[in-house]
Amino acid sequence: MSASVLQRQQELWKKYSETRDPGIKEELIIEYADLVKYVAGRLSIYFGSNVEYDDLVGYGIFGLIDAIDKFDINKKVKFETYASLRIRGAIIDSIREQDWAPRSLRKKGKELEKAYFELENELGHSASDQEVADKLGISVEELNKLLQEVNMSQMISLEDYLEQNHETGFDPLAMQRDANMPEERMEVVELKEILSEAIEKLPEKERMVVTLYYYEELTLKEISMIMNVSESRISQLHTKAILRMRGKLERLKSAIL
Repeated sequence: MSASVLQRQQELWKKYSETRDPGIKEELIIEYADLVKYVAGRLSIYFGSNVEYDDLVGYGIFGLIDAIDKFDINKKVKFETYASLRIRGAIIDSIREQDWAPRSLRKKGKELEKAYFELENELGHSASDQEVADKLGISVEELNKLLQEVNMSQMISLEDYLEQNHETGFDPLAMQRDANMPEERMEVVELKEILSEAIEKLPEKERMVVTLYYYEELTLKEISMIMNVSESRISQLHTKAILRMRGKLERLKSAIL
């Protein structure tokens, strides 16, 4: 970010915090519109072609407005960091409010995760689509459809999965911050090794999606262009990768507990 852009933003925030002028608020919305587009582009990986990108941007704008209203410039927090969480939350809440994911689909998601877990334990390698489909008693085409539906219903994410396990002590970020004791440092090292091993054992295309999404922080569209496959295919690859990795992380959590 250039010095001139940063200075303009700081001036806008100072004026808005002093006056709460609706005109300045509108300028801030325009100033950070690209942030909404970026977050929407990242979340598109869950939906493929099932939800329009423009709809996600529309939901995200409400999160941006909420973030502008509630942001405290006196706290030492970057607005982009704070707003990203609000925008992401607004998009997810809007999708979930539509309540299109029945309980039966969430149950199928658990069955699918279990199938990957059991198969890969038995086989000692990444299960193919045909092997997973055979275990579930469905066709590969039905499996592909199920993967997309499950991804949307559960918002499967490596980040979310780790966050959900915060209270169990299975939080790598907290472990990193608090790794002052030798035992805690060992846990951090072990976790990194297992995550690295889990990623390395993924099929090549799934590994690339995970790398581009979680490490390079690219959007669905950007990953699709790099890998030269459709956005829905990228979404599907992401789902399969996370289902495989969750099984390995569950085993780690059990070992820690």
